[in-house]
Order: sequence, then structure tokens, then C-alpha cells
Amino acid sequence: MAESYFQQRIEKLRRLVRRTQADAILVTDFTNVTYLTGFTGDDSYLLVGPKKPIILSDPRYTTQLEEECPAIDMEIRSPGTKMIESVAKVARQAKVSQLAVEASAMSLALREQVESALGKVSLVPTMNMVESLRQIKDKSEIEATREAVMFAERAFGVVRAALTSDQTEKEVADEIDHQVRRFGGSGCSFPPIVAVGPRAALPHARPTDRRIGESDFVLIDWGAKGRLYMSDLTRVLATARISPKLERIYGVVLKAQKQAIAAIRAGALMKNVDAAARGVIEKAGFGKQFGHGLGHGVGLQIHEAPRLAKTENVPLQAGMVVTVEPGIYLPGWGGVRIEDDVLVTRTGGEVLSSVPKELAECVVGG
Repeated sequence: MAESYFQQRIEKLRRLVRRTQADAILVTDFTNVTYLTGFTGDDSYLLVGPKKPIILSDPRYTTQLEEECPAIDMEIRSPGTKMIESVAKVARQAKVSQLAVEASAMSLALREQVESALGKVSLVPTMNMVESLRQIKDKSEIEATREAVMFAERAFGVVRAALTSDQTEKEVADEIDHQVRRFGGSGCSFPPIVAVGPRAALPHARPTDRRIGESDFVLIDWGAKGRLYMSDLTRVLATARISPKLERIYGVVLKAQKQAIAAIRAGALMKNVDAAARGVIEKAGFGKQFGHGLGHGVGLQIHEAPRLAKTENVPLQAGMVVTVEPGIYLPGWGGVRIEDDVLVTRTGGEVLSSVPKELAECVVGG
């Protein structure tokens, strides 16, 4: 990834920090450190002030830091030196008098340690400052997300083509992970959900030894992690004759998803996008069986801001990548969820995935 992207992100963060009257910010969330620098390790903090940012780490990561983020200054603590001592050292060198901190990524114990080590330096708690920047993906992030979608699609295509009735949920889930890696991903972005028949009524079902042939459909929720960025998709496959009930419920969910995607564009309120899908499901009489928000942001983490939910009275912005995943869940029978990753543009929503989802296209041999 071009160094300019990281420079742009750090400069945006500096502007936000200045609004708090702080001199600098100590980034302690490891995912946020990755976003701002490209460093893929952990146990490292980042101090961002008016001058060159400094990453605080230990000797295990010296070479990795030199390779992944050569433009960032390093403070490598020696064995036996605590991280908090490095924080105090770089803060003194930067002449920080007010230090912004990530309140949601800092335990009470860590805050007390920082306050004690920094003495007269005042801490300025902030909430989701870096996360607010992460919501809007730049060109490099969008490209990385497209790649993660591609890995997921290719893996699913192989698994679907080889699906048999005697395979277990766990075997299918394991094979998805294998195929994601085979096609170039670093693994699945989360443990795949493979849920046969009645188990599909569990939105977060864990794969078991139940066999694919024990019902006439199976729900598969999976994603791939590529160059740090992730994808998240869900499909329902019919493994036998399509029952009238499956046809009806699937049709409602697919219509709901299409209506929501059609409502996506920069400026659209998130709650209204959720309502576009929820209204279809409620009108069909299944409102109580759709018990979660419509979708969420996806990027460096599989669940991140923003959220498509009926409580979110905020507008979408171009560059956001969100999942659109309405579902209907009927205990004892099963559930249907259809999910795609969608890029918000100024004029609409671009569906990044191309896995077929019309029910007639989702029939596989038993």
C-alpha cells in the first residue's frame, strides 16, 4: 500500500486531535495502529503529534517495523523496560502537556498507569476518533476489500461444486477455510457458519456433525481475509426439492435485501435503509422473526462502524462498505439470511459480491 495513504490518515487524525486542544494522541488499539501505519504486529502503541509519529514497540518487531512502515519513527524498548516507561519517554521528548487517549481501548488500570507515569500531563479521553476515519474507505482499502470478496467467492464456488449430502457442517466449514487460503487469502475473516435446516434459525450457529442431507437446505455464512481487509457473505443453498415454505420465506428475504440495496446512497439515513428491508419483512408477517440490525461496516474488522439499524439516524457517506443481511428465523424450521458487501457511492450502492442468489440459482445436488 502506498505510504501516502497512511500519511493522509495520520493528517486527518491530527486535525481531529487539534479540535480537542490536545497536543498529541496515544493510539493503543492495535487495529487502529495498523490502520494508521500498516504495521501488522501487536503489543505496540502509536504517538501522533504535530511532528513525525512514533511507534512504540519491542525488539521482536524491529525488522517487521522497518519492512512494513519505514517512514515511521520507532521507539524500541529494551528487555525489562515496560511499555509505560516508553510512553513517558516519548511524551516528554514531544513536550506533550495534554495527551488524547482512546477511552474505549484503555482499561482503567492502564489509564491510571499512564497518568502516574506522565505526571503533570493531562489526559483527554476521546471516543472512536480513529474508528470514525476508518468508516470511509480510501481507494487502497476498497481494492483490498474487493480482493477479500474475490477470495471468498472463489472458495465458495469450489465448496459448492463439491457439496454432498454426507458432508457435515463442520467439514464444509473447514473446507471453506482451506479453499480461502488456497486462493490466496490469509484465512476466513471469522469461523464460517454452516447450518443445516432447523439450525439455520440460529443466526450465529456453530458447525456440528449434522450432515447436509438431513434437511432440504443449508445456510452458509462465510468471509475471507486478504491483505488485512475482510469480506462477509451469506447464502442459502437448496439441497433437495424446494418446499413452498422455503420458496416463500426466501422470496421475502431476497426482496427485502434488494429493497435495502436500492435505498443505499450517500446521504441516505442508515435507519431508512434498515426500514426499507424491515418493512418488506413486516408486511409479510415476519417482523418479529427479524431480530437484528440490517448490517454493519466491514474492513480491518469483520464488525465495525457504521451500523445499519433502526436506531441509526445518521447519513451514509461515499466510501463506506456495509453488509446488507436481512433474515427470517423460525425456531424448529430454520432460517434464511442473504448477505452481500455493498460499497456506498454518491449515487447508489455497488454490490461487491457476485455469488448467485436467486433461489433457482441456489440449488445444488444432494
